[in-house]
Parts: sequence; C-alpha cells; structure tokens
Amino acid sequence: MKKIIVVILTVAFCSAAFMQDKFDLKIKRETTIDSLGACQGISYQNGDIYLYGDREVGMMRKFKLVNDSLIYQHQEYKFTVNGKDVINHPTGIAYHGDGLVFIGNSIRLDPKGTQWKAVIYCVNWPGLLKTGTLDGNIIQTIDDDACIQGTRPEYVKYKGKYFVATADYGNKKNEVRLYDPEVLKGAAKTSVKGVLYKKFDCGPWVQNLFWIKNTNVLVLIQNQIEGRKWRFTYVDLEKSVAAGKESVIKVVETDRADELEGFAFLCDLKKGIAVTSSKTHNVNLMDGE
Repeated sequence: MKKIIVVILTVAFCSAAFMQDKFDLKIKRETTIDSLGACQGISYQNGDIYLYGDREVGMMRKFKLVNDSLIYQHQEYKFTVNGKDVINHPTGIAYHGDGLVFIGNSIRLDPKGTQWKAVIYCVNWPGLLKTGTLDGNIIQTIDDDACIQGTRPEYVKYKGKYFVATADYGNKKNEVRLYDPEVLKGAAKTSVKGVLYKKFDCGPWVQNLFWIKNTNVLVLIQNQIEGRKWRFTYVDLEKSVAAGKESVIKVVETDRADELEGFAFLCDLKKGIAVTSSKTHNVNLMDGE
C-alpha cells in the first residue's frame, strides 16, 4: 500500500513539474496585423484564429497560421445591428465547440475606472459567421451587474461541467466568477439567482482569460501595472474555488512594456499567440517551453 501511495505521489509531482515546464513562455516572433483597431483578444477554434478589436466598430477577422505567419482568410465580421455598433469594445469570446457562445463588452464610463458598463451577449455563432454581422444573431443581452470592473467571458470545465468564467480589471476587489451558461442565456442580468455558481478573488489588471483544455488550469492574462507590461498567471481552478482566492501554480512575465490584451495556446502547450492594443507588433507568436 505504501509503495502504491509513493508511486501516485511521484507521478503527481512529475506531472506538476512537467506542466510547470510547459508554462514557460517566450516571444518567438513579433508581427503587425492591421485593420483591427486596438486588438482586444484572440479566440482559437479548431485551427481557425479569430482576432477581435475595436476599430470604427467592434469587429473580428479570421486567420490561419501557416508556418509562423498569420494569413488573413478575407472574412470579416462586424459586431453591429442595422449598421449600429453594438459590441464596441469586445473583451472575451466564450466558445467550446458545441455549446452557447458568449461575447463580452466592457465600457469604462469614467477616467478613474470606478464605473463600468459590462454586457454579455449570447449569440448565434454560426449565424454571425454566415452573415458577418449580429443582425438576427443576438439570442440574449445580459447586463453583467455582478461584475466589479468589466467582463471577459471564457469557458472553463469545473468538476465535469462547463461554466462561463469571467474576471475584473482593476487593482482591488478583483475576482473570477463562474456563471451557469444555461441560466445565463435566459437572464436579463447576472445578479439573477442561479447565474453565479462560484467565485474567487484574484490579482489585479486581468485583461482576459484562457482555459487550458483537459487540465485544471486557468490562465489569467494580465498587466503588471495598469495598461502596461505582460503577466501570465496560471491558477489551479478547483483549489482556487475551494479556497475562495487564486491558487497560483506559476507566474510568467516578459519585458514587453505595452498592454497585453489576450492570449491563446494553439493545439498544444508548445505554441501560443499573444495580442496587444499597440499599433505595431500587436500579434506575437510565443513558444511554450
């Protein structure tokens, strides 16, 4: 029995060490992608790469990665209804392949960032990709009034069930919240009973979230200070929920001084893409080591 326990502990330790090694990130290639406005994030979906930003209207473009270059697929989508800008500052796309899709919109209402308007849209994703706009493709508009500072939806899997995770941007009272997608899709606001499932406190300046599939790891995509410098914080989701505060596995920082907005690993942990709001070098291919 003791031998079995030792073996299990050894395997767990080696797995943790292996995962931590994989979590190292270094910029391999810096590129500039135009026509996005200030790029706000990236959504990687079965080989397709969607970059979204806040040009003259909130919008998104589709790319493919060929070798180390992103190739535009000449498909653009505008987050508009009847030509009117609806999701003007997209901050997160929650997609996991066969479920509801949610897009976040975060608007700072005052210079100090003490007042925010945060809205989550449940959308008909195939319809959006087909028509190129949100016309007829908004299923529900949800006021994220449970948020503190903005919304940035991302799917996570917690104890066998998918939830829509989101987080705040600020330097105090930040938290990650898990919303039940089935309740969320029919709610007018996130404070409605049954929407919020669990939550935990986290560090400041979270711009976006990325869930590493088939793991228990959530990546907080952050700035080290407000609007500047890159930080990736890997947290153990189950331990974080249980403790009510982030359980940090590892923190990776770079010397880039601009505003990190989004990140996604691609098909494995060996390659990822980080995006910023800068006019140049806004899309960066990264190696996980």
